[in-house]
Amino acid sequence: MWCEQAVLNGTVHGDVLIDMVDGRFTSIAPGSAQGAATRLAGITVPGLANAHSHAFHRALRSRTQADRGTFWTWRDLMYRAAERLEPDSYYRLARAVFGEMVLAGISCVGEFHYIHHQSDGTAYKNPNEMGLAMLAAADAASIRITLLDTLYLHGGLDHQGYSPPEGTQRRFSDHTADRWVERVDDLDAGETHRIGAAVHSVRAVAPSDMSVVAQWAARGDRPVHCHISEQPAENEACHAFHGASPVSIVDDAGLLSPHFTAVHATHLDADDVAALARSGSTVAMCPTTERDLGDGIGPSRQFVESQTPIALGSDSHAVIDIFDEARAVELHERLRSQERGVHSAAELLDMATINGHRSLGWSDAGAIAVGNRADLVTVDLNSVRTAGTAAAEGIESAIFAAAASDVSNVFIDGHCVVADYAHTDLDVAAELSITIQELMGRD
Repeated sequence: MWCEQAVLNGTVHGDVLIDMVDGRFTSIAPGSAQGAATRLAGITVPGLANAHSHAFHRALRSRTQADRGTFWTWRDLMYRAAERLEPDSYYRLARAVFGEMVLAGISCVGEFHYIHHQSDGTAYKNPNEMGLAMLAAADAASIRITLLDTLYLHGGLDHQGYSPPEGTQRRFSDHTADRWVERVDDLDAGETHRIGAAVHSVRAVAPSDMSVVAQWAARGDRPVHCHISEQPAENEACHAFHGASPVSIVDDAGLLSPHFTAVHATHLDADDVAALARSGSTVAMCPTTERDLGDGIGPSRQFVESQTPIALGSDSHAVIDIFDEARAVELHERLRSQERGVHSAAELLDMATINGHRSLGWSDAGAIAVGNRADLVTVDLNSVRTAGTAAAEGIESAIFAAAASDVSNVFIDGHCVVADYAHTDLDVAAELSITIQELMGRD
């Protein structure tokens, strides 16, 4: 491939000739003639990583906007969608959602997966039927996946303690942490799959069970994620029962480490931020979901100042646009601090690429470098959004002007999966329309 512009090690270079063999970058030469190479017009960036996804939440887009409500009323509608899913319908919906991600330049997704069992809480004949559907859907959409298989044991937490799962929550529960270990041990990683772990939250998992997940993940240096302090009510319940913050609880349980990612981490105090920094943990911020649900603005400045890496996720898929997530980190911080330029465009691109891949266990992706996985995302610089932007400021153009719809071409592991704005294998819009109508049409 020959790129008009490409981002190499955080800097824009022109006329970049790139060779890919067996899914890896083998040579990268800026300032080269095009010759017989295929031209990629615009700016080409590394593959983007979506560090936090709940695929089935895509079915809720626009359906939660008619009334005011709260995070908790939104959750009720989410449970209704979760109740209806079966392995085949979940596969088809996830395939379409992952296809939408590929169209947006996402080469790797972290699927925070907690719908494990049948609607009455009993296991499928294969207890991993739903997880296998997620892996197959990712394959069909040509995206890499880290399946963050999630431990979810309790229905909630208040000052009196944990409550049992009820209703749809029974689909989420393995009943004990040991049964969760037994189930996930039967899931196999592969060339385009990683199997990681997740603790749903302090609301759904007691500290002693978190320790079981921490030990399981540590045996294989697997990534482990957890929703942390997404809502003030979560912090209040945790303090009321445990006498400590959610970060303190997961720290005492042994979860914090360079393989750990705190998802959201919106409502933290200084001690929480310091604990994440000391452990080398990552934070996955999901700004479009956090603003959609009215969750609040996370302390991104403090994360950067403490050298805590930030990754990005689309979470509930209010939109699937990692460029939007990246610029929102900066723009939300501007609203809070009334200062501009807290996070540079290059730093935001790192959040969208290399930081996200590392959070998901892919240390060989997220940068255009020899030996890395050959992921390329080309952004059109002549769309109605990007036309007239400065050629020398291509990273700023991609982060602050472009949208997912400006992604013209995508290569994942050396394979062309988006050509001229279209997925090479899927009619993504048609599949989204059909599968979501089948799932939600009764409402």
